[in-house]
Amino acid sequence: MAIPLRNQAADAQDPGKHATLHYGVAWAEGTARSVDARRALHAVLAHAARTGRTHMPAPTVQDAELAISELVTNAVKHAPGPCGMALRLSGDHLAITVWDTSPGRPESRAPDPRRFGGHGWRLVHKVSHRVAVAPRAVGKQITAYLRLPPQDIPGPPERTVLPTALAEPTTPGP
Repeated sequence: MAIPLRNQAADAQDPGKHATLHYGVAWAEGTARSVDARRALHAVLAHAARTGRTHMPAPTVQDAELAISELVTNAVKHAPGPCGMALRLSGDHLAITVWDTSPGRPESRAPDPRRFGGHGWRLVHKVSHRVAVAPRAVGKQITAYLRLPPQDIPGPPERTVLPTALAEPTTPGP
């Protein structure tokens, strides 16, 4: 069951850029698909953009798509029963939480370029700032945290450094 974005609650009362945006979905057994999780991510990001919240650069969106795809696919593949996902977008990070009914912690496998599959857990760690695994009453939840670039912080003015020959004007001699 997905909760529409308009019914989601923000932590902060201010609906501006610094409010935290939440989204959650629970899937019955056999109904979760990573494509639906990626669509939910894009819906959250589109809603955030419409309401003036944090902008996510394209490389970070791609990292989030990869993390969501891997986490949801692993929940479907390795855990029987229902599963779900929660997204939390704040000013400085995106938290992607996926829960399932398996109590087993994911394990990294040794890299093997000849093996098909088994690389997702390492990829989730690679694109995330931090990954946390926590037990639930039934199963576990995994949260991948992706850092967002600073917003609304003016940087130093851009300067162009010219080669010395171009930077100093020459005056014609007498």
